[in-house]
Amino acid sequence: MNPVEETPVAEPVVEKAEVAKIREAFPDAILKVKEYRGDTFICVCREALPGVAQLLKDDSELNYTYFCECVGADYSTWKHERDLEERFEVVYNLYSVKSHSRIFLKVGVNDGDRIPSLKSLFLGAEYPEREITDLFGVQFEGNQNEGRFLLPDDWIGFPLRKEYPLGGDDVIFDGGDRGPAIEDLMMPHAGESFEGKTGSEEISGR
Repeated sequence: MNPVEETPVAEPVVEKAEVAKIREAFPDAILKVKEYRGDTFICVCREALPGVAQLLKDDSELNYTYFCECVGADYSTWKHERDLEERFEVVYNLYSVKSHSRIFLKVGVNDGDRIPSLKSLFLGAEYPEREITDLFGVQFEGNQNEGRFLLPDDWIGFPLRKEYPLGGDDVIFDGGDRGPAIEDLMMPHAGESFEGKTGSEEISGR
């Protein structure tokens, strides 16, 4: 008589304390949770971002009081699986000096939408958010200033968007001297393994 094979019982998935506390306080805030290479990414809706960040910062057990950075990404030409459906993603990197752990908050945004700024919660968010505005055109409610931030006031467009042309622009230096643009100095690299272009000129040398 053959012994009856027992079907292994899957152990219940235990959510991280950060995720559980956010779900309890903001039931509709979390869109997706992803673990990748030991890091936790929590995708939240834009409107809930300030409240979620405030919870992570103020909760005595979590204590995410250190703002590391926030970065932007343009996924308009990305053909693979995505975490969020909007064109742009902004990722906030928060660190807990109590538990020595890190959490990434991700929000999605399209042209014309605004993300609530975390400047009033983390003063260190002011300049990174303004950089994202300057380079991607993503707007942050509560962190707006007249003119450009990194680029000259007369600069047209947002250079980290995927449709922005590659290459360099002639630069007028102090005293009226001009250029050079990047293509004026570009030359083939000895170890190139692919055909590449910068600006309008072939640079591979092959």
